[in-house]
Amino acid sequence: MADADAVRSFRDLGVWQKAMALVVEVYRDADGFPKSELYGLSSQLRRALVSIPANIAEGRGRRSTRSFLHFLDIAYGSMAEAETLLELATRLGFLPPDRLAAHVGRLAEIGRMLNSLISALEQRLHTQPPTGSGLPSSLNPES
Repeated sequence: MADADAVRSFRDLGVWQKAMALVVEVYRDADGFPKSELYGLSSQLRRALVSIPANIAEGRGRRSTRSFLHFLDIAYGSMAEAETLLELATRLGFLPPDRLAAHVGRLAEIGRMLNSLISALEQRLHTQPPTGSGLPSSLNPES
């Protein structure tokens, strides 16, 4: 993971970069699926894969660590969905087993990177001093 101070944008996150590269690869593979799957498996697979970097980016754009963690959790779920759909594509004969293995390997790497990012953010969340609302205690709903 990039140093927290060096991350100015979601584009600086290695996990986002790797997820984007995987989306491009699988998009190209899905072009070879039968045309009858254009609105079926191919579309669902592409949506699941796009969801990974999209949720990383959306979470990074949020104003709180908790929100970022929530979107990283969604990205992680999309990884599991994508892996399942890739497996199905192989079982149906649309994706060669060697391509499945390559994509699953990349998903595993992205998963490890997501886990590291999630752990770092959770640690930061638990070590940050609580921030007040700036309101007098009589007006603060958190009091």
